[in-house]
Amino acid sequence: MISHSTRVFGHRGAKGYLAENTLESIEKALSFQVDGIEIDVHLCASGELVVFHDFTLDRMTNGTGEVGKQTLEVLKKLIVNGGFQIPTLEEVLNFIDKKYILNIELKGKNTAIKTAEILDHYVKKHGWNYADFIVSSFQHTELENTFQINKNIPLAVLTKASVSGAIDVAKTIQAKIIHPNFALLTVDNVKLAQSQGYEVNTWTVNDADTISRMKQYGVNGIISDVPDKI
Repeated sequence: MISHSTRVFGHRGAKGYLAENTLESIEKALSFQVDGIEIDVHLCASGELVVFHDFTLDRMTNGTGEVGKQTLEVLKKLIVNGGFQIPTLEEVLNFIDKKYILNIELKGKNTAIKTAEILDHYVKKHGWNYADFIVSSFQHTELENTFQINKNIPLAVLTKASVSGAIDVAKTIQAKIIHPNFALLTVDNVKLAQSQGYEVNTWTVNDADTISRMKQYGVNGIISDVPDKI
């Protein structure tokens, strides 16, 4: 893992270059010597966690309808834009093989239980550490469920509304990380969050001016579609 003063996370892999949330996009991001990868997960109808952002298939694949209503067998037959395939969470874990931090955003409902189960398995059987993971979500119920199941999993509260609101939620689940949209951030609220013991990883930061500003604010991490620009 490369150490930066500001940690760099590839957003859905390297979304700016290759189809998001695919192994190929993740591989591209890793080629830029990122510190970590951010992905999204949904629970599909047959019970597996698949790595996909949208709740529906229409934008990113040749399929249609809700991701959560399809079995893995059906999802694996779909073609992601650019000729790729939808991976499972385990396929991503096996691919990056504990060399990088994996930020798993719980996107769909009922993703907490299966995510916690898989992470526990990879810690116990595959040599990962809980510090190799961040589990983030806008859905406070999913974060709360993760916390209740396994208090060793590092949690991050996603927000596009309020830094102080994210901290309030974080306190209830012992989260030590907040993930605010960059538009919410100032020098003062970044420093305030950090003074209270929180890491601040901001998203989705792609243009040179915003990258520069976030670094000046002293954020702990930047999540970007173009991680090579950080």
